[in-house]
Amino acid sequence: MANDMMVKELEQVVVRFSGDSGDGMQLAGNIFSTVSATVGNDISTFPDYPADIRAPQGSLTGVSGFQVHIGAGKVYTPGDKCDVLVAMNAAALKTQYKFAKPTACIIIDTDAFQKADLEKAAFKTDNPIEEMGIKQDVIAAPISKMVKDCLADTGMDNKSILKCRNMFAVGLVCWLFNRDLKIAEDFIREKFGKKPEVAEANIKVIHAGYDYGHNTHASVAHTYKIESKTTVPGRYMDITGNKATAYGFIAAAEKAGLKLFLGSYPITPATDVLHELSKHKSLGVMTVQCEDEISGCATAIGASFAGALAVTSTSGPGVCLKSEAMNLAVITELPLVVLDVQRGGPSTGLPTKSEQTDLLQALFGRNGESPMPVIAATSPTNCFDAAYMACKIALEHMTPVVLLTDGFVANGSGAWKLPKLAEYPAINPPYAPAEMKGIYSPYRRNAETGVRYWAIPGQEGYMHILGGLEKDSWTGAISTDPENHNLMCHLRAEKVAKIPVPDVQVQGCVDDADLLIVGFGGTYGHLYSAMNILNQLGKKVALAHFSYLNPLPKNTAEVLKRYKKVVVAEQNLGQFAAYLRMKVDNFTPYQFNEVKGQPFVVAELVDAFSRIINE
Repeated sequence: MANDMMVKELEQVVVRFSGDSGDGMQLAGNIFSTVSATVGNDISTFPDYPADIRAPQGSLTGVSGFQVHIGAGKVYTPGDKCDVLVAMNAAALKTQYKFAKPTACIIIDTDAFQKADLEKAAFKTDNPIEEMGIKQDVIAAPISKMVKDCLADTGMDNKSILKCRNMFAVGLVCWLFNRDLKIAEDFIREKFGKKPEVAEANIKVIHAGYDYGHNTHASVAHTYKIESKTTVPGRYMDITGNKATAYGFIAAAEKAGLKLFLGSYPITPATDVLHELSKHKSLGVMTVQCEDEISGCATAIGASFAGALAVTSTSGPGVCLKSEAMNLAVITELPLVVLDVQRGGPSTGLPTKSEQTDLLQALFGRNGESPMPVIAATSPTNCFDAAYMACKIALEHMTPVVLLTDGFVANGSGAWKLPKLAEYPAINPPYAPAEMKGIYSPYRRNAETGVRYWAIPGQEGYMHILGGLEKDSWTGAISTDPENHNLMCHLRAEKVAKIPVPDVQVQGCVDDADLLIVGFGGTYGHLYSAMNILNQLGKKVALAHFSYLNPLPKNTAEVLKRYKKVVVAEQNLGQFAAYLRMKVDNFTPYQFNEVKGQPFVVAELVDAFSRIINE
C-alpha cells in the first residue's frame, strides 16, 4: 500500500508508554525522546514506575509508565495528559487510561488481552474497550505474535523474543510521527554494545513496527510531524537530571583543578549519580560505594580534608543518617556537597515517587547552630548548573552545601545544549597564603567574606588539626570557653549569610500582577506553564521561582511584598511558605500544597490560582 497519507503538523504532542515492569517501557520512552531531541525538538519526560523490584506479571500494581512531551518550541512539563497512549497489556490500559486525552490515540497489544490477562486486571467482561467506555481511536494489533514471527529465524528463545515487544511499539510510534529510525538504531547499538545479536534483533523489530504502521495505516486518518523551531543553535542531547548532576560535579572539579570524590550508598532515586560518576575514572573521578550512608558522608569529608572536591549523594532517608557527619563538615568548615534527590516519605515512604518534603530537614535538620547553604535545581537540564554552583559555593566558602533535586527532575529528561566550560565562572578555593607559612591556624579568616583559609595536609608549615570539638577562633586549639563558642556560632552563620547569590527574577506580569506565584526547585515548569495559561486568559499573574534557598536572594522581601496576593505552591504541606514567613516580616501568603508523589497537574494549578484571584 502506498504511503500517501496526509501529514498533520503539530506544535507539541504527549506520548505515554505503559506496560509491565519488565516490558521495557522506560527504554522505549528513552529511545523515542532521544530520537526527538536529536532532531531538535524540545522534550520533557516523566518516568513513572512502581517500587516493586518485580511485581507479579500483569498485575495492576506492577504497571510502569514513561511519558514524554515533545514540542516544536520550548516545553516545560511532561504534560498533564497524553495524545498517544501505548498500553502493552490489560493492566496498563486499566491504570493508565486516566492519563489519555479525549482525543488520544490508544495502541494496545491484543495478545496481552487474553482471558487470564483481563482477569488479573480485574475486568469483568471480555471487551475492555467497551467496558471502560473508551471512545478514542484504538490501534489494536497482535504485537506479540508479530514480534515472534519477525524473530522466528534468529534462534532466540521465546522469553528473549518477547522482551523485544517494546521496540515494536517504538517503531509504530516513530511511524506515527514520521521519525527517522537511524537515530533509534544508533541508540540501540550503543545500548546493547556488548550483545550485538540482541541489538540487531531489537532493530529488526523496531522496523517491523514502523512497517506495520506504514503498510496498514493502522486505523488512523493521518500521521504527524513536529518541526523543530529551536532558536539557539548548538549541540544538544537528551539528558536526565541525575546524569546532568554528575556532569556538573565533573565540570566543577575540572574548573577548580581538583580531583572529584564521591562517597555514596545506593538509594532510590539517587543511585544513577554513583553509576554515572563511576564511569569517569579517566577524568580523575574517584567513587566509593560505601557500606552505609554514614560512611558515605564520612569518607567524603576525609577526601575534602585531603584536598579533593568531595560529594556525597543520597535521598531523604539518607540525609537523616548523614546528619551527624554533615555537622562535622559544618564545624570543621570543610567543603562538601550533599546531594539530596528527594522522594516520597516519611520513612521508606514512596521510594520511586517525587516530593519536596526535605526542605526543612536540609535547612535545619541537624543539632546545634549548623547553618548550611541550600540550592534547588529547577529542571533536569538545570541540574548541571545547580551542581556546578553548589560546588563553587562549597569550595569558595569552605562549607557543606545541600543540593536539592527530586525524583521528578532526577529521572526526567530534557533537551540539553552542551555547555562551554570556558563560559562558566571561575572556582577559586581560599587556599592559605604563603605569608601564613609557619603561623597557620585553621580558623583565621578573610576579613571581608568570613571564610577560613584552606591548607592541604602535607603542606610544609601548615600543620593543623580539625575535629568535631569546638576550636578557638584564633589558635585552632580545642576550646570550651563560652564567649569563644558564641563567637564561632556567629562567625559560621555570618559566613553563610554573606554568600552572594543572584536576585530572584520575576516573570510574567512583572509590574501589575494581581497574583504572584512563588515556588522552588523542580516545580518550575508546571508553575511557569500555569502562569502562561492564566496570562493568555487575560489574568495578570507573575512567577517568582527560587533556586537559592539559603541564603535567600537579597530582593526576596521586596519581591514578595510588591504584590497584592501571593500564593506559595509546593509539593509538601507548607515548608517553604513557613520558611518565608520566618524570614520576611508580616508576610502571609496563600498556599497550594500537594503530597501525592506525582508532579503537579497544570490544569489543577490554573483552577486553584483562578479561585485565589477571584476571591
